[in-house]
Amino acid sequence: MVEEYPTPANGDCPIRVLVADDHPVIRSGLRYILANAPDMIIAAEAADADQTLAAVRAVGRGVLLLDLSMPGSDGLELLARVHRERPDVPVLVLTVYPEDQFAVRALRAGASGYLVKGTAADELVGAIRKVSNGGRYVSASLAERLASDLTRGSARPHDLLSEREYRIFRRLAAGQSTRAISEDLALSIKTIATYRARVFQKLRMRSNAELAAYAVRNHLAD
Repeated sequence: MVEEYPTPANGDCPIRVLVADDHPVIRSGLRYILANAPDMIIAAEAADADQTLAAVRAVGRGVLLLDLSMPGSDGLELLARVHRERPDVPVLVLTVYPEDQFAVRALRAGASGYLVKGTAADELVGAIRKVSNGGRYVSASLAERLASDLTRGSARPHDLLSEREYRIFRRLAAGQSTRAISEDLALSIKTIATYRARVFQKLRMRSNAELAAYAVRNHLAD
């Protein structure tokens, strides 16, 4: 069930924040942080993908603070769906996944910003304000890397993978079998095998062991 909160009746127009995270402790911490930001309120909370979509549809204009590990959907798929349905709602990703794993893909999927959990409270509040005003927010290190990639006109091999290929790559690198991946993603074994072949071709590798070593070397493993 989506938890919604009323807008203050004092005539102010605070930034409405929709918090989507499946951990009650995290949501509690975010409530505390935002309670100390005079220009913000939590408009709704959601604990899974369906609740997140319901909150975005019901609450209207606001900033969605989104965890990528949400029950009910792949995080990037949920992000892309929110962006398709409500492109006017800026999404600030707040996740445990390091920037090297998902930041670029999240931005491509429609995120307005990307932060790793553990970020200082004042940086989080500043990021919410920036994306609420139509800006984008990334860390200084990520901005430098993106600028460097643009200058060189280059991309890392795994950045060339499609979203589906990337998800399968990470599962293969983690040691999952084709059958297990098939069950997890509700796709046929033949389809998974096709994606597996594409991953090997794009990364120029021949075995799951090579994929695992690549994932560790590039900080893509959980």
